[in-house]
Amino acid sequence: MPTEVAVGIFGGTFDPVHFGHLRLAEEAADTLGLAKVRWIPAGQPALRDTPRVGPRQRLDMVRLAIADNPRFELDTAEVDAEQKSFTVPTLERLRRADVYGSQQPLVLLVGADAFAGMAGWHRWRQLFELAHIAVAHRPGYAIEAAHLPAELADVFRQRACADPQLLTASPAGSIVTFAMTPLDISATRIRTLLSNHSSARYLAPDCVLEHIRTHHFYTEN
Repeated sequence: MPTEVAVGIFGGTFDPVHFGHLRLAEEAADTLGLAKVRWIPAGQPALRDTPRVGPRQRLDMVRLAIADNPRFELDTAEVDAEQKSFTVPTLERLRRADVYGSQQPLVLLVGADAFAGMAGWHRWRQLFELAHIAVAHRPGYAIEAAHLPAELADVFRQRACADPQLLTASPAGSIVTFAMTPLDISATRIRTLLSNHSSARYLAPDCVLEHIRTHHFYTEN
């Protein structure tokens, strides 16, 4: 039986990274008792439109945003690979013996909207062989099977776990949910503000916004 504390896995486009991302990772670490959260920016996201800025630029913004948090670490492999990023192959890479191996409890962090669409992901049923899933939701709006697509609802009923402490009992396979502080922040909104030369202050870390200004990201030509 695994004895190590679970590790959070947090992937995304991060175009740009903002306080909503940071707060989700921080509250997940606290609520779920994670040893750390591994941030994995997608090189070429498979299920989203092409990001406004390139993978190296998004990687740099995440590096700046998480630099002062000892529980956060950056994984550059998906950007380095220069190919489309899919969650299952990413988790398979993390399960290699030279990374986490087969017995380390891994917890994939997702938001409620992403979880609701998970049945459309590449090889999605294999996710549960590779990691636990932790779903962040707004306080008072718990995840309910009745509101999920039928095939995902069945999986949720079978795998739902009420006690986050049980995540360390196995490497993968459970679904937990947790309420996080509601922050009405989106990368889309930030990009719109910046393209209109409006302030995005207090929506993302100052170091990220300064990096964006320096490199003229998200501004219309």
